[in-house]
Amino acid sequence: MNRADPGELPPLRAVIARHGIAARKSLGQNFILDLNLTRRIARAAGRLDHASVIEIGPGPGGLTRALLAEGARLVVAIERDPRCLAALGELAVCYPGRLLLVEGDALALDPVALSQAPRKIVANLPYNIATALLLRWLDRIGEYDSLTLMFQREVAERLVSAPRGPAYGRLSVLVQWLTEPKIQFDLPPHAFVPPPKVISSVVMLTPRAVPLAPAAKPALERVTAAAFGQRRKMLRSSLKPLGVPVEELLAAAGIPPTARAEALSVVDFCALARAFQTIVGSNLRLQPAGIP
Repeated sequence: MNRADPGELPPLRAVIARHGIAARKSLGQNFILDLNLTRRIARAAGRLDHASVIEIGPGPGGLTRALLAEGARLVVAIERDPRCLAALGELAVCYPGRLLLVEGDALALDPVALSQAPRKIVANLPYNIATALLLRWLDRIGEYDSLTLMFQREVAERLVSAPRGPAYGRLSVLVQWLTEPKIQFDLPPHAFVPPPKVISSVVMLTPRAVPLAPAAKPALERVTAAAFGQRRKMLRSSLKPLGVPVEELLAAAGIPPTARAEALSVVDFCALARAFQTIVGSNLRLQPAGIP
């Protein structure tokens, strides 16, 4: 395997200065320049020498260097900033055949189409699109061995929260339905350049061999959007926007009408989604919605 000695590469700060890569807020850029930290993130993803590793928003290449140094078979780096692409091009020369640069918007690209299995995603995600990216990847989660991702601590807590927890919500249900998420460790603001105003967390998401319970994703999206849209209300009230007989829906799912969304387990929500699917049949359409 082609390797470069990380000690022989130019310092990241020198690369940033040479290419004029000042972090841009509009691109959600916060760079990690400490190579000890980036190596820790890369090692958290487990074995890499057998896999295609997709990295989103590599910036000047701090984590990219670590992934390559830790033996990644191939790193597919998706970047939209031309300044960073120029810097990453220098790194590709040092690791011939092991770094593929893809210019474009990660929200418009399918990582599966850009890589070969087995594949992992390892990324310090731009926080302004992190949740949107994760929800897209859930649609093809079986194509990945794992996802090791950086989130704001607040979002990370939502990913792993259990029912009745203060962070439990729609994102918790959708992610835990298809994966087993685990917070690996936190990074303080001063670990980044420029420092964000929040603590960040590295989260490992391991796809389940089968979903936690049977359900159609469009139906699960709809019922969780309604239930958590008015999370303090009883389900007999919060589910009314679904436009179906709510008492009948809850009875079919075996859920008390006085229950609240925060008390339902992922399995409960799947039962609710199946009942909703049965009532509306093939007319179900997924409505675009944010993640409360």
